[in-house]
Amino acid sequence: MDMDLLMAPVIIFMVIVAPIWLILHYRSKRQVGQGLTEEEFKQLNQLIAQAEKMNQRIETLEAILDTESPEWRSRHESN
Repeated sequence: MDMDLLMAPVIIFMVIVAPIWLILHYRSKRQVGQGLTEEEFKQLNQLIAQAEKMNQRIETLEAILDTESPEWRSRHESN
């Protein structure tokens, strides 16, 4: 009797859940293996360009602060 109660969920799992689970698993693995899409690659390049601009701006601001207030770095580090 206990075996019959256990068999129904196992059969449902094997017939319905397991195949869907495997399909979704291997689909996601294939997408990861393909790498970046064209849109993702463009977005990555835009982010890289923005990061480089921000880095240049930070370097410029630090250079300005170095000339106008040479002690700014030591004051910031002590806080």
